[in-house]
Amino acid sequence: MSGHNEQARHIVGPGVYLVILFALLLGTALTVWASYVDLGLWNPVIALAIATTKAVLVVLFFMHVWYSTKLTKLTILAGIFMFLVLISMTLTDYISRAWGQW
Repeated sequence: MSGHNEQARHIVGPGVYLVILFALLLGTALTVWASYVDLGLWNPVIALAIATTKAVLVVLFFMHVWYSTKLTKLTILAGIFMFLVLISMTLTDYISRAWGQW
């Protein structure tokens, strides 16, 4: 007898995992390629963009957030928002200092 509080389980096929695996391998190859190319100030931007994309894929598919409830997605978005608030506060303090004027 099943209760009303049970969540429906979503079964992910191996094809999805293979696509994500190849996307992560492609991201790793792009990261290695970008490390050998001199893009000036854009090197860290490109590397962080690739790393963020790979992290989003891992969170969405390997942690099954893509198939989770709205509350789980809201919790993850709240954590990301809090992280961005803390980083922006840190960078505000860092930028506002009078470097070399003491």
